[in-house]
Amino acid sequence: MSFEKFQKLTLTDRLSEFARNARDEAKTLEPGPERQALLEKARKAEAASEIEAWANSSGVQKPKPRPVFPRA
Repeated sequence: MSFEKFQKLTLTDRLSEFARNARDEAKTLEPGPERQALLEKARKAEAASEIEAWANSSGVQKPKPRPVFPRA
């Protein structure tokens, strides 16, 4: 992936692309630890992508500051 393309893609897009590539590569491998490791990486990248998308959605709001009252 070129640097220019990397800059234009969001983190969510890059994570999704990584997961897709890992799954495609895992399909070419025989069952075993290497394949399982790739599938685990793909699952983690997909979860991170979903969290990133949720965190950047318009529905997420910053916590409102609580009023500070002087101690009596």
